[in-house]
Amino acid sequence: MFLTERVGIIDIGSNTIRLVIYERLESWKHFEELENIKITARLRSYFDETQSLNEAGIERLMTALEEFHNILEHYKVNEFICVATASIRQAANKEEILQIVKEKIQITIKLLGDYEEAFYGVNAVLHSIPINEGITIDIGGGSTEITYFKDRTIKQYHSFPFGALSLKLQFVKGDIPTDEERKHIRKYLFEQFQAFPWITNRQAPVIAIGGSARNVGQIHQQLIKYPLDEMHQYEMSLDDIVKTKEDLLPLSYIELQKTDGLSKDRADTILPAFEVFEVVCNMVHATKFIISRRGLRDGILYQKWMDNDHSNLPLLDVSIAKFRKNFYIGTQDEKQLLKIAAVLFEAVQTKEEISDQFTKQDFTLLALGARIFHLGKKATAETSSDTFHLLVNRTILGLSHRDKLKLALVSSYKGKGTFQKYLRAFKEWFTPSEQKTLCVLGAILKISQSLNISNQNTVIDLQISKEDKVHWMLHVICKGYYRPEEYHFEKQKKHLEKLLKLTLDAKFHIK
Repeated sequence: MFLTERVGIIDIGSNTIRLVIYERLESWKHFEELENIKITARLRSYFDETQSLNEAGIERLMTALEEFHNILEHYKVNEFICVATASIRQAANKEEILQIVKEKIQITIKLLGDYEEAFYGVNAVLHSIPINEGITIDIGGGSTEITYFKDRTIKQYHSFPFGALSLKLQFVKGDIPTDEERKHIRKYLFEQFQAFPWITNRQAPVIAIGGSARNVGQIHQQLIKYPLDEMHQYEMSLDDIVKTKEDLLPLSYIELQKTDGLSKDRADTILPAFEVFEVVCNMVHATKFIISRRGLRDGILYQKWMDNDHSNLPLLDVSIAKFRKNFYIGTQDEKQLLKIAAVLFEAVQTKEEISDQFTKQDFTLLALGARIFHLGKKATAETSSDTFHLLVNRTILGLSHRDKLKLALVSSYKGKGTFQKYLRAFKEWFTPSEQKTLCVLGAILKISQSLNISNQNTVIDLQISKEDKVHWMLHVICKGYYRPEEYHFEKQKKHLEKLLKLTLDAKFHIK
């Protein structure tokens, strides 16, 4: 029986206070999110004229922390950390707040400085998105952190003293901004950002962190009827941001509260947030706008509790290994599957009519697919559908949404009919040529699996001779009893034969 380790992070922001509880098994170097609870406290709105958090605000904070402390005890959390950002950092009476919380609830609040807040945000991005250079932006309620990183290192950073909520409180008289108020917000933002030349004309991706960014992405996904239920690493263009904002402008505050994809408690702050994203992307000359579901809390988790050797592994390797651990219940040998698939792939690449369709990236995709082909294999289970839907609906760190879908289609390949059924909602994502390539890769894995159906690594070598353009002979060298492989090969070879318009025959030999 494995022992469970649980850790918690309380994140006190200007708009929300959130508790996340993570869990991991000692046998595995990865945390899973066990519980995620948010309280909309809006501490920024409790600041008085002296920029102190007033008595009502302190009471709101205390109530939330007491509730979270009880939840931590209920879940028997081994260790937790409580951090605060601009919500407390900008308060004139911050020392008094820290002392009251420590004395009355026995919680020590760690007040994060500007650099720490920026560092943890970038740390989360680098541990969850394969990107070498970019601008990160984290809009909170009372501050906005912008960093420029390159080669996994922060080169520049700044914490701006405004956030979605404070912009609303400073510039907007009603529930939502008028055209004139939005103009004032844009002018203010431009002046703020212009003071930092390193933001301008980077021509790099902008990676957005935090609740406002997620809401922007969720609204856009609803508008375009995006077929994936996935936000991490979701990509938008500047035009997408502008068009989505323009779709919201005619709506009343009540209508905004009912907008699909928008949290009701952000209805009055989402338009100021849009202005921030639009101005930053314009100034950066952003190549794309990427949304990260991983942010400050995850950055803290990686830095404080994750094993360094694990965190330095390639993102995709970590994701696939975790995926196999969580869902793969068969005995299929991925190395044997890939060994056979590699020979078939090399032969297919030389077929004159389609040789120019295949790339180095296709072999990488084939190798990934070999690791999780028909995930959860059992003799009595239908695993194609499970494989496709598990891959499509879970975050795979290191893959874009498009590449994740390609992996799902290849790893779940059962036949062209099933492939087309899975592809129905994503038909526009791939050209006919790309669809054929994915089918060929899936068919290669399907045949490779049939040549190790007994899971005994019976096949020790595979050689292919081409009798003519439409007739290939496979010489399958085995180390023992091969009848199951021979039988299943004959059943599965049709998939590749139809796609390549040729005949595949096999001769099995015992060495």
